[in-house]
Amino acid sequence: MKTFLYGLLLSAVALTAQAQIDQPKEIATQQKFGAYTVHYNVFNSTDIPANIAEAYKLVRGKDRALVNISVTKTDKGVTSLGLPAKVSGARRNLMQQKQTLKFIEVNEGEATYYLAPFVFNNEELLHFDIELQVDGVARPLSITFNRTLYADK
Repeated sequence: MKTFLYGLLLSAVALTAQAQIDQPKEIATQQKFGAYTVHYNVFNSTDIPANIAEAYKLVRGKDRALVNISVTKTDKGVTSLGLPAKVSGARRNLMQQKQTLKFIEVNEGEATYYLAPFVFNNEELLHFDIELQVDGVARPLSITFNRTLYADK
C-alpha cells in the first residue's frame, strides 16, 4: 500500500510538472521603480516599414533587431508618455560575448523612446543589461532581461 501511494504521489508530481511546462510563459515587458516604469521590448527590424527605417537611418534585415526602451512616470494616477533619459546597455550571448548597444533617441512630440539596433543569429538567446539615468532620480534604473530571437525567413 505504501508503494502504491508513493507511486501515485510521483505520478501527480509528474503530471503537475508537465502541466506547468505546457503553459505559455508570460514575457515581461516592463519593470517598476516606485513612480517610474521602464518599458522594454525587442523586435525584428523588418517589422519597421521601409520609409520609417530610412527616416531614422535604421538598417532592416532578417538578422537585425532593435531594443526599444522607454520610461514613464505615474503621478497622482496620471502616467506620462516616454520621458527623456540617458540610456546605455549591452547584450550578451550564451558564450558571454558582450556587445555595447548604441541607443538612438526618438522624440515624437511629448513622447521620447530609445532604439538600439544590433545583429543576431537565428534562435539565439540574448541577455540584455540596460541602465537608465532619469532626471530627478538619484540612482540609475537598471533592468536585465532575456530574449530568444528568430531570423525572418
